[in-house]
Amino acid sequence: MRIPDDYLQAQVALALAEDIGRGDVTAALLPAEQVATARITSREDAVLCGTAWVDEVFRQLDPAVTLDWHLPDRASLHAGQTLCHLTGPVRSLLTGERTALNFLQTLSGTATLTRRYVDAVAGTGCRILDTRKTLPGLRLAQKYAVQ
Repeated sequence: MRIPDDYLQAQVALALAEDIGRGDVTAALLPAEQVATARITSREDAVLCGTAWVDEVFRQLDPAVTLDWHLPDRASLHAGQTLCHLTGPVRSLLTGERTALNFLQTLSGTATLTRRYVDAVAGTGCRILDTRKTLPGLRLAQKYAVQ
């Protein structure tokens, strides 16, 4: 399933507007020219999902931020595993991290639970299907996560 660009852009724009509103006062305390490197690490075994949303968060905030994903969406990962390295202006990294992680955690959680259900019924002839019971505004994202 491919997520339409306009949907992804609108969803991320809304999330950023909700999260940072007029700006991130904490990030504003840091020097504008300071560059940093960060990493996203898994706290538990899971299925990765939502990399496009994370990419879009930083694309909208600051195209100078670069992301280097070590795994693709739907890859199984282990606790402590580094998923991504990010490099860019420290203000941009701090401003976008909460929104980016919210998408990544929500979609990876959905993908992980779905994988557990699929594994539980493997070999029984049963199939796990998604429904319309999704969070408002996240239907396509959640359907993407259960693929």
